[in-house]
Amino acid sequence: MTQSSELLKLAEQIALQAGELLQKRPSKFELDQKSGVFDFATQMDHESEKLIVSQILKARPDDGLLGEEGANKESKSGVTWVIDPIDGTVNYLYDLPGWCISIAAKDQQGFLIGVVYSPATNSLWKASRGNGAFLNNQPLKCNDPIALNRALVGSGFAYDLEKRKEQAGFIEKLLPEIRDLRRLGACAVDICHVASGSLDAYFEAGVNEWDYAAAGLIATEAGAKLTIKSGIWNGEKHMVIVAGPALHDELLAQIQAN
Repeated sequence: MTQSSELLKLAEQIALQAGELLQKRPSKFELDQKSGVFDFATQMDHESEKLIVSQILKARPDDGLLGEEGANKESKSGVTWVIDPIDGTVNYLYDLPGWCISIAAKDQQGFLIGVVYSPATNSLWKASRGNGAFLNNQPLKCNDPIALNRALVGSGFAYDLEKRKEQAGFIEKLLPEIRDLRRLGACAVDICHVASGSLDAYFEAGVNEWDYAAAGLIATEAGAKLTIKSGIWNGEKHMVIVAGPALHDELLAQIQAN
């Protein structure tokens, strides 16, 4: 078994364990309990990351870590894991589908493996570098070529009001140019929808490495083109744009023009 296949198998096992943990939640929260609910969601974020980190280090103690909730560790092995214990926390909070666990591993050449698991939809996307992408073990290929005016595009919006206003201005200009827009609520899953062909493209500003690490590899292994840009839209540190190659360049040109 190669290193990438070993890492992929480990990531898949751990993602399933984290998914089982996270499904232990009340079926519904009352709206007047939201302050306590946010505390619960934060607690579950930490519990999920704790589980993921403990299982990685149990199997591979010399590997490095980069986690959304602060699980950072320098690598001694040349492999670093990039973890998002719950991507789409608001979806998780409101019991909407689309939240997920995202686990990737990278080496000096880039991302090596990626797993994105959405328990609410029983969907597990995975990929290893050079070996294709899969959804529930079925091979994936993104939609290409797709013209911008026929594209179903996904996006996400910032929490910061001023940044959201700027994003809304671009969306207003983009809507007449595309088939339609979807805002599903979890960056990693939405990128995986591009890999699956359920979306033609996805873009979002203000993302972090753990948001796109696993999903970005899955999308590129499915034939999509991925670009990470900095400084677009009010100084946002990262913007991710992913689509089939033909559509990607047309969408990127639209974004850069605004």
